[in-house]
Amino acid sequence: MVRDEQAPVAAPPAAGLSAAEAAARLERYGPNIVSTARPTPLWHRIGTQLRDPLILVLLVAIALTIATGDYLDTSIISFVVVVNTAVGVTQEVRAERAVMALRELSAPGARVVRSGEERHVPSSEVVPGDLVLLGEGDIVPADGELLEEAALLVDESSLTGEAEPVGKPLPADGEQRPVVSAGTVVVRGRARFVVTATGADSATGRIAALMTTKPGATPLQRRLAAFGRVLAAVAVALCLVVLVIGLLRGQDPELMAVTAISLVVAAVPESLPAVVTLGLALGARRMAERNAIVRRLPAVETLGSVTVIATDKTGTLTEGRMSAQRLWTRHGTAAVSGTGYSPEGRVEREDTELRPDTAPDVTELLTAAVLCNDAALQAPDASDAPDGGDRRSGEARSSARGGEADWHALGDPTEAALLTAGARLGLDREALAREWPRTEEVPFTSDRARMTTVHRRPGGGLRVVCKGAPEVVLVPEVLADGAGTLSEAAEAAGQLAAEGYRVLAVAVADRAEPPEDGGDWESGLNLLGLIGILDPPREAAAETVAACRRAGIIPVLITGDHPLTAGVVARRLGIVEAGEEAEEVTTGDRIRDGSAGDLTRPRVFARTSPEQKLDIVQAWRGAGHVVAMTGDGVNDGPALHRADIGVAMGRRGTEVARQAADLVLADDDLGTVVAAVEEGRRVYANVRRFLLYGLAGGAAEILVMLFGPFLGMPLPLLPAQILWINLLTHGLPGVALGAEPVAPDTMRQPPRPPEESVLGAGLWPRILAMGLVIAGASLGVGIWAHETGRPWQTMVFLVLGATQLGVGLASRARPGTFTNPFLLVGIAAALALQIAGVYLPPLQKLLGTEALSAGDLLIGCALSAVGYAAMRLQVRLSARAGRSAGPEAPEASEASEAAGDPGTPGVPEDRERAAGR
Repeated sequence: MVRDEQAPVAAPPAAGLSAAEAAARLERYGPNIVSTARPTPLWHRIGTQLRDPLILVLLVAIALTIATGDYLDTSIISFVVVVNTAVGVTQEVRAERAVMALRELSAPGARVVRSGEERHVPSSEVVPGDLVLLGEGDIVPADGELLEEAALLVDESSLTGEAEPVGKPLPADGEQRPVVSAGTVVVRGRARFVVTATGADSATGRIAALMTTKPGATPLQRRLAAFGRVLAAVAVALCLVVLVIGLLRGQDPELMAVTAISLVVAAVPESLPAVVTLGLALGARRMAERNAIVRRLPAVETLGSVTVIATDKTGTLTEGRMSAQRLWTRHGTAAVSGTGYSPEGRVEREDTELRPDTAPDVTELLTAAVLCNDAALQAPDASDAPDGGDRRSGEARSSARGGEADWHALGDPTEAALLTAGARLGLDREALAREWPRTEEVPFTSDRARMTTVHRRPGGGLRVVCKGAPEVVLVPEVLADGAGTLSEAAEAAGQLAAEGYRVLAVAVADRAEPPEDGGDWESGLNLLGLIGILDPPREAAAETVAACRRAGIIPVLITGDHPLTAGVVARRLGIVEAGEEAEEVTTGDRIRDGSAGDLTRPRVFARTSPEQKLDIVQAWRGAGHVVAMTGDGVNDGPALHRADIGVAMGRRGTEVARQAADLVLADDDLGTVVAAVEEGRRVYANVRRFLLYGLAGGAAEILVMLFGPFLGMPLPLLPAQILWINLLTHGLPGVALGAEPVAPDTMRQPPRPPEESVLGAGLWPRILAMGLVIAGASLGVGIWAHETGRPWQTMVFLVLGATQLGVGLASRARPGTFTNPFLLVGIAAALALQIAGVYLPPLQKLLGTEALSAGDLLIGCALSAVGYAAMRLQVRLSARAGRSAGPEAPEASEASEAAGDPGTPGVPEDRERAAGR
């Protein structure tokens, strides 16, 4: 149905909408879900796959093999086309689930007031104008304006990227009321709001609108498309030359036509789609074993092309939870260690662990922080919510690896961080609550920026505890301490803030009785100290960033958090290093007003909106880079969708992020991204390995047919012989090359240039060189056999196939080992079938061969060593060229030679120029 534009909604009466009015508005505005695009017809998807240039070449090859009656090759090529098309269509369907995933964000139910009664309705039935009730742990079902609130804190991290929950205080009369957004979570307090936008018109729906662009072709798909066009033109042209030469020399026109068609089929590596699919599938399986779930197979290769990783901060580089890490008192500083909200950890001063009885100043500080606190910590075996549902905040829902991190926070994550620090010192929150029962409180509000509680002292009297921002606590109106203490504390607070910490000041005062006539509790207090709180970086994040830098990948941080916090995290993790020319931190405001300039210069972006994340990704892509975007929130969805590859966190990530991504990290471990990049580079190297092997063989066959007649061999090979060699060499051995393991130094090489052709970086000359070697060996044995009266055509047939198999054996990534036994079996089986074509009578009749003597057979098989030796020599020469390319290529070491990788990712610049790129 067509949704009406949602107009501004006036505040409803206290009784809410009537049931009839709610039904009418549901009919008018539609259900509170994000609408999805009409699905693409299956026939259109299949047609798109079949328009790929390489597939078109294979379709022509099918027609040609049918014309020649070679139904075996027809079946094989047809099978490859069908499998490749099916895989492509399947991955397209999965990629279009990104927008549909936004439905999962809707709360399963909502509490609304209708006709004066509170009702629980499905969130899809919430309509503009509804009066909705919110409580702690509720998911906001739609956008709206607040009418009432009591100590409300909302976790908006999944929408904005902000790690801190935000308050929503009501303004004075006449001012704009605060708003809440669909998909956010109530951390604390309660509220009533009137719904102003639902479904596609909500903030979540507007983000969904940014995700409707269909993902473009991957780098490998673009390279293979260009390669297919060139290969088709070259193959047809050369085979026409062979046809013309044969006709000029008086050969039978029909025989030469069939021969030319056979050469076209032989020149096209029809196993290439199978090699690519197998390589991607094996890569996806390996990555799944390492907790990386691939949603689109081409994403495996795309990671190998990545030159920029744009990453979110909250929950991606950081743990996505607050942690009290630094303590300051007038007697010194202390550090708190540990992960997550687990009580396992230490409080240390000068490398000495502190306990409640060894550090009175720290004990008094953390005791006060635990008392002035409304949060709670939940053990791993505790239920999440009374109703069994997951009603915790985004911070509380997050979990990292290991049992310790399965502790959850209920309530404000900052207050939960204070409880955790107290537990690590050895304080028992329950015992303190019994010993110091709370009698009164002055709740936190955003304008006051502090909270105060009053507790009955064990020996009688009252203790007032106040915690809040330093700028509202470290003032004479609150503290009775002298100016020197206030100045010293302010300086310490400023230093902690400069290091990226959120700072809380804690003060207390003992009173014999309450102030008279309801006087102020928050005056005449004494400062206990400061607490520095931070969303800590993940343990693996720094090493992941370092591994990316070693691999030549540029890390970029994009977050909705504060610029100071973003800058500190970036420096800690090595995203920004000393001496770099790039700007350090740029904000969303600068992007909005146009003062940010070139968006590929900064390495850190803070206070960014979803639209600005898209702008940043597009800027890098427009500069010719291949961009990977990592994230976990709703706000990351559009950028994940638009990037060359999106990587989502599987545990804390929202469903929107997971469905928008190409790769999902099931363990939320950024180290898995490095492993995925390695797999992508392996796949690309194997594709190039196969191209070198397959195209060198095809070039050799064409060269034999071109020059053989000038060397006394009227027709060096029959059409059936050409197709037989092509079947054996491009069959099992060719496909098995796609399963080769990764080369040893792959992650010490820079990424290949994004504009590089799949045959770039010197691969074309190597293909021609190997083609000349194979053709030379075949023509040489043919001339010798012709002059000595041996069956020369059969000898050419045997040597041409065996030498190609020798090249395939030498193309292994780790020669001399038993890795990839499938390739060894494939080459052995292909050689046995090649020999069978010489001796088995049915095959002799089919192929037009003659039996060879034992000596001739031995000579033919021995010449396969020529292909092996030439390939190994070429690998060593290529590795030495890499070492001599300059100081930027020291990684091309003996390990590279042992790898036998003809397509090493990342070629030094002068090698690229030498290759004529």
